[in-house]
Amino acid sequence: MRYRLGDLGDAVLALAATALGLGVAVAALSEVAVDGPLPVLGIAVLVALGDYLTRPVLRLMAARTGAVGALLAGLAAQVLVLWAALELVPGVRIAGPHLVPAILLLAGAVMAVGRWLVGVNDPEYVLGDVLRRARSRARRAGQVRAPTRDPGMLLVLLDGVGRDTLSVAIEAGLAPTLYRWLRSGSHRLAGWWARPPTATPACQAGLLYGTSQAVPAFRWWDRRLGRLLESNRPGDAALVEDRLAAASGAAPLLGPEDVAVSMMFSGGAGTNVLVLSRAGREGIGPGPAFLRMFASPFVLVRSVLLTLAEMVKELFQAHRQRVRGVVPRVRRSARYVLARGLTNVLLRDLNTSIVAEHLVRGAPVVVVDLVDYDEIAHHAGPQRPEALRALEGLDRVLALLERVCEVAPREYRIVVASDHGQALGPTFADAYGTSLSELVTALMGDGPSAMDVSAPGELAPLAALLATLLPARPQRHRRTAPTSLPEVVVVGGGNLGSVWFPREETPLGLEEVHERWPRLVPGLAGHPGVGLVVARSAEGPVVAGAAGLRWLSSGRVEGEDPLAGWPARAAADLERAVGLDDAGDLLVVSAVSPMGHVHAFEGQVGSHGGIGGPQNEAILVHPADWPVDPGLCEDGTLVGAESLHAQLLSWLRREGLR
Repeated sequence: MRYRLGDLGDAVLALAATALGLGVAVAALSEVAVDGPLPVLGIAVLVALGDYLTRPVLRLMAARTGAVGALLAGLAAQVLVLWAALELVPGVRIAGPHLVPAILLLAGAVMAVGRWLVGVNDPEYVLGDVLRRARSRARRAGQVRAPTRDPGMLLVLLDGVGRDTLSVAIEAGLAPTLYRWLRSGSHRLAGWWARPPTATPACQAGLLYGTSQAVPAFRWWDRRLGRLLESNRPGDAALVEDRLAAASGAAPLLGPEDVAVSMMFSGGAGTNVLVLSRAGREGIGPGPAFLRMFASPFVLVRSVLLTLAEMVKELFQAHRQRVRGVVPRVRRSARYVLARGLTNVLLRDLNTSIVAEHLVRGAPVVVVDLVDYDEIAHHAGPQRPEALRALEGLDRVLALLERVCEVAPREYRIVVASDHGQALGPTFADAYGTSLSELVTALMGDGPSAMDVSAPGELAPLAALLATLLPARPQRHRRTAPTSLPEVVVVGGGNLGSVWFPREETPLGLEEVHERWPRLVPGLAGHPGVGLVVARSAEGPVVAGAAGLRWLSSGRVEGEDPLAGWPARAAADLERAVGLDDAGDLLVVSAVSPMGHVHAFEGQVGSHGGIGGPQNEAILVHPADWPVDPGLCEDGTLVGAESLHAQLLSWLRREGLR
């Protein structure tokens, strides 16, 4: 086997970093003594060797015990390997084995701080072993940059990144990888129009199955089940995916040899890692990349410490917003502080490692959703410094995956897309002192029993991670008795609010709603924070504004046209949205300011879900020789995730991958 100079350099740097961390840890502990730097270097060498030798055993244990077993076995292996190295290397004196975890922690801390200062959450250290193995395998096969490699596709979803935000990041020098691709002509940037509901589950449903008819929002009332469905729950996500797969005309994007990572749905992939709809199911384990992440010396320690550092950074940045009086802003809770640390470091490292592992194994198509930017933008604002820095980190992930593709056994083409954009604005409650649910119940009168769901839901990747680590028994969901159902359910999803009357067997039309609660629709439509109210009627879907009505199918207008000043696609998009399965009896869209600011009906300063502002303008960065099919476009633009699905399928067929 021939090694190149770069491999030797990688090994030397890794060894030097480990030795430096160990040296500082040993120096900091008075109960440990070494005779110079050579013993420290010897410990580092033995640690690297021990890691290599224990991996097969750990991989076997992980296959039998799952993710928790992989985590515990990896931690135990790190401690045992380091202890053996400390005992075997001459010139090292240690007071007892109880110091080994402290040395491991301190060494990992030193390496984490150094990486944080130099690379700022750069996950490259996670990929060192993957790249070395890939280069070795490619050399043996004689396939490095060979034109005879089979084709493949890597689809990276940058959750929530709108076209406007990407342009700002490129101009600010925060997306050098994407800019290099566009500047060199290897890729082109095309936008696509995300139709409401501009929510991740709806967009992923359309992208993966070519239909999102069964996903009317992020959370919605299901009359058949008599309960609220939440797409970020593994059981509910599995139920929704079953409906998507059974839908007429559904065409799964992925096949049995393909891989889905950190998605809400599998899309037909044969291998699913951290996929919410598959999380916790029997036979779906963490895989070798999960093990490598947790078992490599100091990698887990560094990731955990960098996660803590990210949490400290979030506390500082939130404090800075308050001190500077930045508005609009929302309270950044302790739950979000933890979520940001996990998504921006631990999950990013884990996702990068998992994707790289399957690329070097030669999976035909790999799809991954990276949520880092989206989560920060919800709480800080779409183009605030911390959100743009998250996008900068994702750009570095693209650069790393590009390097993996260069040594992979397939000729991977990289496609980057987002599921929607985000729009800035103060929340509805902050702007007007009342929640949408409080407004609805006040206008209904007589104090109806109500269910208010306006708190942001748990991140799907985190829910999938927890379900993978700690799978729960499946629960049976029984239909709630009609007498115990609330009279009204109000759910906020960005600046799209949905109202259901669950005690009714079928959705109520505008005429029935007006007869029962004559103040409700006029009161909502006339509120300064509400832009549009959409309902069904005897003449078809209708939009109510403060001074007029518009029937969406016929275009007939009474009074002032409520859609005047809204995007040209508003009529078609809203007609579709109210016609989705289980769509609310009423849909409420917030007002949009002249600056494009919206009012989220949940606690988010950056939001998506409805229409208005830049939230509907998503991105598609594609290879230049994979042109967008004009026949799939409306006025030169792909409209809806279903059109993006058709375009991706067309490219896959062109490459012989379907």
